[in-house]
Amino acid sequence: MTTATPFATGANTGVNALPTPPSGWPIGSYATYEEAQRAVDHLADNNFPVADVTIVGVEPMIVERVTGRLTWGRVLGAGAASGAWFGLFVGLLLGLFSTGGAIAPIITGLLVGTVFGVTAAAMRYGAQRGRRDFASTTQLVAGRYDVLSHPRSAEQGKDMLTKLAWRG
Repeated sequence: MTTATPFATGANTGVNALPTPPSGWPIGSYATYEEAQRAVDHLADNNFPVADVTIVGVEPMIVERVTGRLTWGRVLGAGAASGAWFGLFVGLLLGLFSTGGAIAPIITGLLVGTVFGVTAAAMRYGAQRGRRDFASTTQLVAGRYDVLSHPRSAEQGKDMLTKLAWRG
């Protein structure tokens, strides 16, 4: 069984469909995704056929926000923690299926995982040679968010969003 968007046409509908540009008439434009989401929520609360609506991010950009400076201490600490969690997981699995006691595989997994985590983190950070001494997160965001609607209900949607803008 495949699902299709309400106003998609042609052979490109369904789960394995090729990417296609959105269709519909613009009924609102917003600076943030939160504002566009609030507009669609308003439409839904007022019995608008929201299955006819699409939120489109226009002018996409990748934003990298620096979260802090990397030091050997932070890198090795994060590697140790990551390795310890993985080692604990493996140790627990081995302990479950072990005929002997469960403590030895857990402790061994924890220690070996920690050593491998620290080693791998040190190798990755050392290979950078100081070229990237910061941590960051990356997001794909848009310059604006347009709300589109199927033509059959676009006028009604535009009127509802205009009233919402006047209230806000």
